[in-house]
Amino acid sequence: MPGTRTIDETFLALPLTALTDAALTRALDLGCSHADLRVERIRTQTINLRDARPEAFTDGEDLGLAVRVVFEGTWGFAAGVVLTAAEAVRLAEEAVAVARVAAALNSDRVELAPEPVYPDAEYVSAYDVDPFTVPDAEKAALLTELSEQLLAGDGVEHVQAGCMLVKEQKYYADTAGTRTRQQRVRVNPELTALTVDRATGAFESMRTLAPPAGRGWEYLTGTGWDWRAELAEIPELLREKTRAPSVQAGRYDLVVDPSNLWLTIHESIGHATELDRALGYEAAYAGTSFATPDKLGSLRYGSPIMDVTGDRTALHGLATVGWDDEGVAGQQWDIVEDGVLVGYQVDRNTARLGGMDRSNGCAYADSPGHVPLQRMANVSLQPAPDGPSTEEIIAGVERGIYVVGDKSWSIDMQRYNFQFTGQRFYRIEGGRLAGQLRDVAYQATTTDFWGAMRAVGGPQTYVLGGAFNCGKAQPGQTAAVSHGCPTALFEGVTILNTVEEAGR
Repeated sequence: MPGTRTIDETFLALPLTALTDAALTRALDLGCSHADLRVERIRTQTINLRDARPEAFTDGEDLGLAVRVVFEGTWGFAAGVVLTAAEAVRLAEEAVAVARVAAALNSDRVELAPEPVYPDAEYVSAYDVDPFTVPDAEKAALLTELSEQLLAGDGVEHVQAGCMLVKEQKYYADTAGTRTRQQRVRVNPELTALTVDRATGAFESMRTLAPPAGRGWEYLTGTGWDWRAELAEIPELLREKTRAPSVQAGRYDLVVDPSNLWLTIHESIGHATELDRALGYEAAYAGTSFATPDKLGSLRYGSPIMDVTGDRTALHGLATVGWDDEGVAGQQWDIVEDGVLVGYQVDRNTARLGGMDRSNGCAYADSPGHVPLQRMANVSLQPAPDGPSTEEIIAGVERGIYVVGDKSWSIDMQRYNFQFTGQRFYRIEGGRLAGQLRDVAYQATTTDFWGAMRAVGGPQTYVLGGAFNCGKAQPGQTAAVSHGCPTALFEGVTILNTVEEAGR
């Protein structure tokens, strides 16, 4: 349970104080208005099986330190892997040298929004069993057992199983006096079944719906998800999918399950409300946003029942922290309220650019060798306090489609025009599910789609989805992020037949 874990002593035993004193003292001596130091150790493990047999088993560890400075209104950054005071001094000097060169090109002075000082702060994420304390043989045995259960299902010819495990330990210190120590654990298990029609060579697949989570190994043994129950259902669902008719393109009411809707939130809201994108700072690679700052407080993002929050405190959230990589405390805030754009995700510098008094804690670097960026929080659509169940929402639909699970997606660089598919699609006729459909994709613009939302489910339908691999920046960085949402109903959404669209 939260609070029962402690940061590994082997990390706390690193020379954190000596590194801090050396780097920050030197940065101040050189005239920096701000400097911070991060020491990080990130351990990863990936286990992959094919047809219940081992395919890959990899371990990795990234350990190092980074110094970032503001010198003459310009960022400077340097990183290394030698944890000595002499190296910390050298990195501070290198960061200042970088800032000196960059200052000649900088037309926008760095000004950090203020933040209270946290002189002795510690955070450990909410997990029960550290997966890196579980014997490798035990982890492989459980994944083998789950694979064998799925492989034994009628019609299942192949099974891919995988699990990625991460333990992230991070120390942060700055010249204002903040000192934070954190340890976060996250897991990403996944099993996929494949069936093949021997006569035609056609194949279909179906993946588990279990989202990645800020949990430990207990997630795979039954805490937070019933793996065996889901695996027992997949073979019949997959057989039904192979026999399902192809969808007729047109406009339908959509009931979208949280297992699919989280990704639409990520792409059309999460990225669109990153302020650095909205200001144009990520245009060269990650893109921009249609939700520009001049529209704050006036843009009708969706229907009046749409309430979206940014959150760095959500229980088991992948982007949940105690403090971000600029020493800002985790917090929750409104992004869309009653369907209107009211907030952005910011770090300490973009907060100032957006006219905000304080950052909402969205700075993150994915390794000690990378500079912190403004990254996505857990961005979530809120349920209706007394809202309906999924079954009740479906019962109110005369002709529609129920969408379950995420699959492929496409969206433009302004996060406005998009198309999504899914794992399973069901016809809704007269308020009842009437079998699966194939070859389905839904297409819309962001504001049309969210403007068509006519019902959101209650808390009993709310699920925290997410991904490990949100990409951004040059050089590229990845970040894990969660998105919670209830089941929701959207009226009159355009449905495409993917086979017809492909010209087949």
